[in-house]
Amino acid sequence: MGVNGCVLAIDAGNSKTDVALIGEDGSVLSTARGGGFQPPVAGIGAAVDVLGAAVEQALASAGVDAGSVAHVSACLANADFPVEEAQLTEALHARAWGGTVEVRNDTFAILRAGADEPRGVAVVCGAGINCVGMVPDGRTARFPAIGRISGDWGGGSGLSEEAMWFAARAEDGRGEPTELALTLPAHFGLASMYALIEAVHLGRIDSARRHELSPVLFATAASGDAVARGLVDRLAEEVVALSSVALSRLGLLDEVAPVVLGGSVLAARHPQLDERIGELLAVRAPKAVVRVVQESPVLGAGLLGLDHTGAAPQVHARLRAQFS
Repeated sequence: MGVNGCVLAIDAGNSKTDVALIGEDGSVLSTARGGGFQPPVAGIGAAVDVLGAAVEQALASAGVDAGSVAHVSACLANADFPVEEAQLTEALHARAWGGTVEVRNDTFAILRAGADEPRGVAVVCGAGINCVGMVPDGRTARFPAIGRISGDWGGGSGLSEEAMWFAARAEDGRGEPTELALTLPAHFGLASMYALIEAVHLGRIDSARRHELSPVLFATAASGDAVARGLVDRLAEEVVALSSVALSRLGLLDEVAPVVLGGSVLAARHPQLDERIGELLAVRAPKAVVRVVQESPVLGAGLLGLDHTGAAPQVHARLRAQFS
């Protein structure tokens, strides 16, 4: 088998980068892992250097020269707007890792990993929340997904902040009672919300650790706490709002189409959340087929690359089988 039809698949998130070199027949020739991809923090050049270290490792492991790669399929975090995708495409072209380059937001990798064809919608809920959709003719649906300024609600970080807000008000009397006022500080070995707020404010608990409170919220909801259950239900409403709007934009709302769920919060399979998403989707998009993706996102990047090169269905199937 020659290497001229190779696809270089890249899935780069904020915390890690996965690379897979895929042969013309869909076989995985090599893989590599690198650091997180954060161009807003490091700058585009330094961020692409991080990708480069993993790419070079994968190429060297397979004994393949960069010039022998046909196509680079890169699904990258922080590629939230077309202008950012264009900037990153230019930066990857400059590295000459392959003949052609396609950059997409990393949520597309989740979607393609969980769908049998480039058709459907994905909602990802990890630290934040995002949704994308696509159909085979190239049309896509997406949201900026950069936080409250773009209308977002949810994600592990957002849920933790909401839980702390309700818990603080419960403790000082401004809000309704909730067990969150006890369970949230207890997670850090503290006796009160006041102590937790003080510890976060003074830096004794790093603000980044607040995401640890998301599982505490779900556990408190599972015990029957009304406030916690209300937050879980609201997240379900957000997931369904995103997915149904994306389905509608693509003309898929009244068709059988996959809704792929991914990210740490949705992959945890919280029963209340799963049940409520199912109930709401049955009303908003009754033909939607929900699937929680288990496969590595780099598989999705690879399948998108094979879509681009026009690979045969059996090539797609061979690649998917290696990640099952």
